Amino acid sequence: MKTDQMPTGRRMVLRIAAALGATTTFGLFALERTGNPPGGPAAPSHPPAPVPSGAAGPHAGAPAGPPHAPSAYRLQPMTAYAPPRHRRALPPVRQRPFLRMSGAGRSMVLSFDDGPDPRYTPAILSTLRQYGVRAMFFVCGEMAAVNQDLLREMADDGHVVGNHSWSHPLIPRLRPSRIRDELGSTSDLIERTLGSPPLWYRAPYGAWNRHSFEIGAELGMEPLAWTVDTLDWQEPGTGPIVRRVLDGAGPGVVVLSHDAGGDRSQSVAALRTYLPELLAAGYHLTVPRR
Repeated sequence: MKTDQMPTGRRMVLRIAAALGATTTFGLFALERTGNPPGGPAAPSHPPAPVPSGAAGPHAGAPAGPPHAPSAYRLQPMTAYAPPRHRRALPPVRQRPFLRMSGAGRSMVLSFDDGPDPRYTPAILSTLRQYGVRAMFFVCGEMAAVNQDLLREMADDGHVVGNHSWSHPLIPRLRPSRIRDELGSTSDLIERTLGSPPLWYRAPYGAWNRHSFEIGAELGMEPLAWTVDTLDWQEPGTGPIVRRVLDGAGPGVVVLSHDAGGDRSQSVAALRTYLPELLAAGYHLTVPRR
């Protein structure tokens, strides 16, 4: 027998070995593509159809097979290493509202309650825009719901939109559940419209109680009152409103006016007078930060 010839039996053994090697190689590529080990159950090309509610699973009387053990090759999500979703820390429960800004230098805050009102709010926004001044608007939910375009205009101009309840009730007369409805509904509306909830709230009539402080904090809001009340809701005339603002001006002062809830044409006219005078006196009209 020549040295390059091989017995028939030996050639058969080598062919069988080559075939087994090819099968193993195919199995490794299949695992990489399907995620199933060789010989394991094949991954379905389509997800199984959902079983309608109330429909039976396996045929009646047929014994259910044992559940498949999870594949050792299937990767599991590492949820423990995912960063937690950022949430703003809730403020503490206050016992009284803030009356002014602290450590503000010659800064003041202008605030307007009860709106937005399409008769007066646009003129106030226009005046503030003319002088490049930002202010705070404490809105009532029932007014904001029908004037969401003005709500967006406030936010687009950089003003702070705060919560002034839904229907302007006297808070201490309400049950805690009703207080939650008044504040929560308004916060929800502001968040849906502007994309973020309000961070400040003001009780109607400045009437606070323990429940309002607790619920406000649960909703992520700080309570803000005021330092100077223009009493514009009494409609005393443009002159008296201007004098109250200028006489009460000072570092950290928060001025209360209104852009709804009655005839606010005097409030609009007064703002056009005292705003440039405050700026000329060196005051910086701004909004608080949180």
